[in-house]
Formats: sequence, structure tokens, C-alpha cells
Amino acid sequence: MKLCFLAAADSIHSHKWIRFFAEKGHAIDWISLKTNTISEIPGVRFHDLSAGDAGPLGILSSIRKTRRILRETKPDLLHIHYLGRNGVVGSWSGFRPLVLTGWGSDVLFADREFLKCLLVSRVLKRGDLLTCDANHMKEAMVQLGAKREKIHLINFGIDTKRFRPLGQDPNLRKDWAPEGGPVVISLRNLEPIYDIGTLIRSVPLVLQQIPNAKFVLVGSGSQEAELKALTESLGLSKSVRFLGRIPNVDLPRYLCSADVYASTSTSDGGLASSTAEAMACTVPVVISDTVDNRDWVRNGEDGFLFPVSDPQALAAKLVPLLKDEGLRERLGARGREVIRERDDYFSEMGKMGRLYETLKP
Repeated sequence: MKLCFLAAADSIHSHKWIRFFAEKGHAIDWISLKTNTISEIPGVRFHDLSAGDAGPLGILSSIRKTRRILRETKPDLLHIHYLGRNGVVGSWSGFRPLVLTGWGSDVLFADREFLKCLLVSRVLKRGDLLTCDANHMKEAMVQLGAKREKIHLINFGIDTKRFRPLGQDPNLRKDWAPEGGPVVISLRNLEPIYDIGTLIRSVPLVLQQIPNAKFVLVGSGSQEAELKALTESLGLSKSVRFLGRIPNVDLPRYLCSADVYASTSTSDGGLASSTAEAMACTVPVVISDTVDNRDWVRNGEDGFLFPVSDPQALAAKLVPLLKDEGLRERLGARGREVIRERDDYFSEMGKMGRLYETLKP
């Protein structure tokens, strides 16, 4: 098939999705309103529309450019990822058939602003086929006007061949915990929605029972200065490390070198990719008890859940795991099985490919 994607090129999730279909031999054009900051994909024609105004005039310009690209390339379908600005630009191009994938906040938070709600609702109504990766997102789409029968659950998927138990990297362990203590890792960005402050506030409670525990925070974001100041104010500079962004290729090695993974997010569209990656690496997870997380993690069986924004409850889940290697191994092994059975990248993209076929003339 000839596929055209309108998706952010600065996201690894876009790259994973598009790479799968490129490697299957489909002819692909990729339109992005953001510059490609990751890598090129062989055989994919990339159209960079990142330059220009982000306001209404810029959106109108992007619509005109997208229409021109679609006239020239004549794809079999247009697949839009993220229903905010991408959704407006792609759906207003007038092209059909139109595939729409919601990523999370674009759908879940749309009803908080009247104009955004109106725009996302109109985008959804123009879609011929819709996907998301969580039941509560599906319900949110229906509430915004989408037809239920058009919506399919497709997970972004984890490459369980790449994310697998590799053993700890001794150099990372020596750097993170030179005294030999256990390590907790977080891969969530330093943004309000991920509530990293709750993780930091749990650290003193953990240290009361495990003084040599270390916390490694991977990611960047608008709250970096604020969170570093919080760490300093609590006297945790020797226990908490801010590593910033790391290359995606290094994620399996970093995850496998930690003892426990923690996610304090207040909301996720589906199971967070970083959580699923940790589970695939057999790293036991302690994650916030949000709508979709409890559909993936059975508390005390595949990992642990804790109430959102509750550092005391988080610490109460971390301490037993950090103290008990056998418990970590049991929960980690079960977590990997969950991902292999329900969130395998190749299986999920195969489902998507079969849905594409239903749109062929």
C-alpha cells in the first residue's frame, strides 16, 4: 500500500510505528509539523513542515502544504497521530480515507477547553477508522462524538526482543550506587502530569529503612529546576540523580541496571511505554493507580499500584521490593509475561496492518 502519515517526528513512538510498515515494504510519505530529531527511516520520504507560525495562520499554511503533498503522492490512506494540531491540519486537508490515532491528553483533556473540545470533536467525526490504546480513551472519543464501531484498540507495543532481561551493567551500577545499594529508576519527563515531586518526597521515607537506596531520574522538562530545588531542600542530593535525556538505544541497558521502576504519572492514555518496557525487561514496577494501569498490573502479582500523589503509599510499596530480591524476581518475571501476551509490538502492528487493508478500495 501507499501510506501517508502525519505524525510528530520528534517522538520515538511515531518512528516505531512508521518503521514497521516501511520495513514491510509499503511506500510511505511522512508529514511532520516538527523537525526530525531522532533518525531517518530508509525508504521513507519525509516532508518537514516544522517551519512557520504555530498560530492560526501557520495552521492554514500547513493545511495548504499538506493538501499539495497529498495531491502529489496520492496515498491509499492518511494516518494522523495525535488529534490536536495534527488532527486539525490532516482532517481539514479533505483527504479520505482518514485514520486517526489518539495518544492520550489530546483526547482525555479535550473537554477542559471549549475550543479544543469543538476542534477534536470535528476531527473525530471526519475519521473513517479510529484507534487508541485504552478503553477509557475509547469512551472519551465516543463522548466527543466518535462512532463506537469505528474505534479499535491498538497498543503501540513493545519490542520484547530488544527489551528483555540483559543483566545489570556494572559500570552503571558503580556510577549510580557505589556503596552497593538498591536503585529505583524513573523514565517519566519532568512535567506536571508525571508528578515527579511525589517520587522525590517518597525518598526520605525509603531512606529511613534503606539508607543506601538510590533514585535515578531519566528525562527532562519544564519542572527540572523546581524538582532539583526540591531535592536540595530535602537534603537528597546524594540519593537522587538527574540524568536528563538518554538515547533510546540505551534504555534497555539502563532499565536492566535498576532494581525497581517507578511511575508517578497522574494520567496516561494507556499503559505508559516506559512502564511496559520496564516490565519487558523483568524490572518490577510500582506505578500510580490510574484507570488503565489497574487493567495491566494486578497489585502484588505483576507489580504494585499506589494512590496518585501519595508519597507515603509509594514508599510503602518500594521498601518491600527493595528489601526482597525474590519478590523482585517473581513480580518482574510475571510482568514480562503480561507484555509478551498483551503488548507485543509486532503483534499490535500486525493488527493495524489488517485494519489498513479494510480501507482499500
